[in-house]
Amino acid sequence: MSFDYGDFSYASKDEMLEKSREFWNPGKTDFWVDAGVPLVIDRREEYYLYDMSGKRLLDVHLNGGTYNLGHRNPEVVHAVTAATAHFDIGNHHFPSLARTALAEALVTSAPPGITKVVYGSGGGEAIDIAIKTARHTTRKRKVVSILKAYHGHTGLAVATGDDRFSKLFLADRPEEFPHVPFNDLNAMEDALRGRDVAAVLIETIPATYGFPLPDPGYLETVKALCERYDALYIADEVQTGLMRTGELWAVNKHGIAPDILVTGKGISGGMYPLSAVLVNERSAGWLTEDGFGHISTFGGAELGCIAGLKALEICNRAETRSMVHYISDQIGRGLREIQAQFPDWFVGIRQHGVVMGLEFAHPQGAKLVMRSLYENGVWAIFSTLDPRVLQFKPGILMRPQLCEDLLDRTAVAIDQARSALPRTVRHDPLRSRTAVSA
Repeated sequence: MSFDYGDFSYASKDEMLEKSREFWNPGKTDFWVDAGVPLVIDRREEYYLYDMSGKRLLDVHLNGGTYNLGHRNPEVVHAVTAATAHFDIGNHHFPSLARTALAEALVTSAPPGITKVVYGSGGGEAIDIAIKTARHTTRKRKVVSILKAYHGHTGLAVATGDDRFSKLFLADRPEEFPHVPFNDLNAMEDALRGRDVAAVLIETIPATYGFPLPDPGYLETVKALCERYDALYIADEVQTGLMRTGELWAVNKHGIAPDILVTGKGISGGMYPLSAVLVNERSAGWLTEDGFGHISTFGGAELGCIAGLKALEICNRAETRSMVHYISDQIGRGLREIQAQFPDWFVGIRQHGVVMGLEFAHPQGAKLVMRSLYENGVWAIFSTLDPRVLQFKPGILMRPQLCEDLLDRTAVAIDQARSALPRTVRHDPLRSRTAVSA
């Protein structure tokens, strides 16, 4: 069976995988093949992915929320297709029609105090912009982030995350980028006490660490500490924003007005590379002092901004908000019923809206469940920095029938993964109290 995609073709899936090893990324290619997930995404629609083999998968990985609105959402596709009759990526040097329109829409829907928007082409670049902005504003260098955080892989962003990635490229610089444990307010205050910190960079719910939920009052107190010690608060909402918690921005639920907010992934409905840094007036000074201070040829590409306008409008709809609450309740209840069947194996649920992390009683438990889900037609991914936890991220427009199908397949997969373990492992005493916030 050959695969013809017009401008390129492959004789077989095996040929494609071999060329992927040779010309693209041998490490990633072999990792997934060895893990029993030899996925090569071909056709995609709604919340489904289709492997080259024809295997269909219900997608609850969503590439970190890139596909919150589903794959190739018809409204976003139509907006971008129509825009090609007038727009291309534009020219980053000049005032821009679409870039200005999206900036106005983002400021209008942002937390209080946000006045300007700076564009990038991806989340890592946006984090770099946020850090540079904080340093310019405060005239300080140090940026505090959370242990096991993930903020991207670009030059500054990689230093704020787990040292697995920063050490690889000699970017681990604890003197400039100290890390403190999540939910540890004493450690946070100790890091800020010297008044030499430009900003605290924090995911509202740390994604790659398995979505541990903030303790009540934790984020609010971090914001207060930032104000006390003259540091900016940077909210990384790349994975938790755009209605995933039932509010457009997760920090809204905490009553926090960040100095800087970063969005990406789902902001363009998965149809065009786009990210944005939303800043308050205090942080916007460099845009007047030297508007060419950050240059990004593809940042805020006009076709991407058209996609962003439509995606933001869909996320802001009252019916979308209602749908997120419905999906959160339906899937949350279903997962708790499944957990009750396997309490010694499926030991915890971390949930805030449709941000979900499923905990298992084995150091690599989420990897085992991931493979079993794949075999049962569901694609979810383990948390890179805590493989006990499965990232489980339903889309914000999932139909009730899809939710039921997802729960049925998940129940079977969790049972199968548990049954495949040696009996001595199934009763691992590792447990965690279920935490749910709708």
